[in-house]
This record gives sequence, structure tokens and C-alpha cells, in this order.
Amino acid sequence: MAKSQAKSRKLEETLALLTPVRTDPTSEEAIVTLHQVLNSKSAIAVSQAAKIIGEAELYSLIPALVAAFDRFSINPTETDPSCQAKFRIAEALYRLSYSDEALFLQGIRHVQMESVWGGKQDTAANLRGVCALGLVKMNYPHVLSELADLLADPQPEARIAAARAIAYTATDQGVPLLRLRVQIGDQPSVISECLVGLLTLAPERSLSLVTRQLYARKASSLEDTELAEVAALALGETRLPDAFAILKTWWHQVKNSELRQTGLMAIAMLRQDDPLNFLLSIVTTGRLQDARDAIAALSLYRQDQKLWQRVCQAIEQRGDASLSIEKG
Repeated sequence: MAKSQAKSRKLEETLALLTPVRTDPTSEEAIVTLHQVLNSKSAIAVSQAAKIIGEAELYSLIPALVAAFDRFSINPTETDPSCQAKFRIAEALYRLSYSDEALFLQGIRHVQMESVWGGKQDTAANLRGVCALGLVKMNYPHVLSELADLLADPQPEARIAAARAIAYTATDQGVPLLRLRVQIGDQPSVISECLVGLLTLAPERSLSLVTRQLYARKASSLEDTELAEVAALALGETRLPDAFAILKTWWHQVKNSELRQTGLMAIAMLRQDDPLNFLLSIVTTGRLQDARDAIAALSLYRQDQKLWQRVCQAIEQRGDASLSIEKG
């Protein structure tokens, strides 16, 4: 017990050193303190120091970050439980445009199995994800091979990061990888990131594939509903003119109330005149529940006084007292 208390007290003392550093992390005193903390054995303290270094863009501490990463890579389940120090270090190095692929390659391939209730759990998915971004940022020549492997990672968080990193490449060479992941299927959160990536890298060529996800199933289960939702929202984020016709047609056909709400929200996200006029027409003459959903979708523009005034006028034109509370 005494040893545990001493260790806890040491951690508190180390963390206390970082309190004044946050006020002015670029001062000479702060740099010395951050270097001192990076040399400590506390993964918690090092992770916090690394976060400060990345946010303050303290390039002079890159060597100390790399040394700490190497240190916590030895017997990692003991020295860096939950992989939090290595993740924050890699994140800081990514922010600092670190360009030595060895560390990021080590991180993107690192698996850290730790004991949890009922078995083992890999705690390094976030580390693999940020290292993927690091490799993209430094234009590592074989990055797509690494991202392909990561897109097949057992952990959904890593697959999401892989899809995000592929979009970050800003080249359509990664499009086939994302299309394959969508066609094979995955959790809706992963498919969502893949669809966003496809619509970022190759919007026109990807519209048909994204549209198929809207109609892929009958939306009879929660997962089916979520898949259609993420496809609709991905289309909304594109702001492509063709996306409005796709979403409008789908919305008129779908019966699920949640999907109808999502469809109107996606239409609002397009931020174009025709979609906004369509939503206003629903407020004025549509079914009562659809009108409520349209108003909720249009609330994205509540700070736009001119547009929100049009929403209020549409509510008044409808003349339904039950909608009056939506104007406030």
C-alpha cells in the first residue's frame, strides 16, 4: 500500500509540473520542464506533455519525443498501459510534420494486447490510426499498402482511421480500396468514413455506389437503418448538385420515420437554394411530422437571420399553432 501511495504521489507531483507550462509552453522554463517530464516513467504524464508539445508546435522537443516513444515500446503493456503515451507522442510528431517513417511504420503495425474482463483487448488502434496519418503527411511512397492493411484491421477504430487517411492522401489511387471495403461490408461507422472518403476523392464516380447504400436493404433492422443514414449524410456533406435529386427521390420512397428525418437533415446540409426551398415547402404544406422534421433540419441555419425569417414565415403561413413553439 505504501509503495502504491508513493507512486501516486510521484505522479501527482509530475503532473503538477505541467500546470504552469500550459500558460506559456514556449518559455525556456517550460521547455526544460517538458523535457524533464518526457524523461519520466509515467505514461500518463508523458502523454499530457506530448499533447502540450504538439499543440504548441515545439519542434525542438522532437528528439525527446522520439526517445520517449522508443522507451515506452519496450515491455509496452507494463510501461505504457492503454498505449496512451505512444499515441500522444505519435500524434504530436504528426502535428510537427516528423518525417522519419521508421517510427510511424512501427506504430501503424503495433498491436498491444492487454488483459480485460473476459479476455484480451488490443489498445493500440488509435496509435495505428495516427501513424497512418503521419505516413500520409510525409508522403511515404508505400503508404497505400500500409493503409490497405489497416483497412482490414480487426479493430473498427483502426479501419475508420485508415479510410480517413486514404481520403487525406488527396489522390484517387485509394478509391479502389474504399470501394472494396464498402462492397465487402462493415460496421456503419466504418462504411460512413469510406463513403465520405469516396465522395471526397472521386465525387462524381462515387455517387452511384453511395446511392446503392441508400437502397441496399429494406431498413428493417437497426444496422440497416444506420447504413442508409450514413449514406444519406455522406451525400449531404458533398454539397453536390446531383445529390439533391438522389436524396429527394429516396426520401419520398422511404417509410422509416428516422430515415425520413435523416433525409431532410442531409438535404439541409447541401446548403443550396433548391434543397432549402424544398424544405420550406414541406414546412408550409407537408405532413405535420414532416414539417416538424424540416424545421429541425433548417435549424442548421438559425444563425442566418434572413433564412430563419423565411422559416418563421413558412410556419406562420401554415397556420398550425402546434408548430409555433419551433420558431423560438
